[in-house]
Amino acid sequence: MSTQDYILIEHFCTHHNIPVSFVMALRDYELIEITTMDNAYYIKHTALKDLEKMTRLHFELDINLEGLDAIHHLLKQVETLQQDIVTLHNKLQRYEE
Repeated sequence: MSTQDYILIEHFCTHHNIPVSFVMALRDYELIEITTMDNAYYIKHTALKDLEKMTRLHFELDINLEGLDAIHHLLKQVETLQQDIVTLHNKLQRYEE
């Protein structure tokens, strides 16, 4: 497996000045997926946005891991509802034409 689509967690933590244990705690809460390659931990580039969001919420707004879990779940629900609205809107436009 190539590391081309992955970011080393230690680099992320160094860049954001956060402990690696925070990212591992997010993994324990199943908020992010971590891949192990060559005895190192990586996250996918596609998960970077979510990881940065949770890092800001935790360290800037002092939201604990349980709160991050709740916020993550609610944001996923909002995304799903927004997708449903777009789908229903498109169906409605087809019937109105």
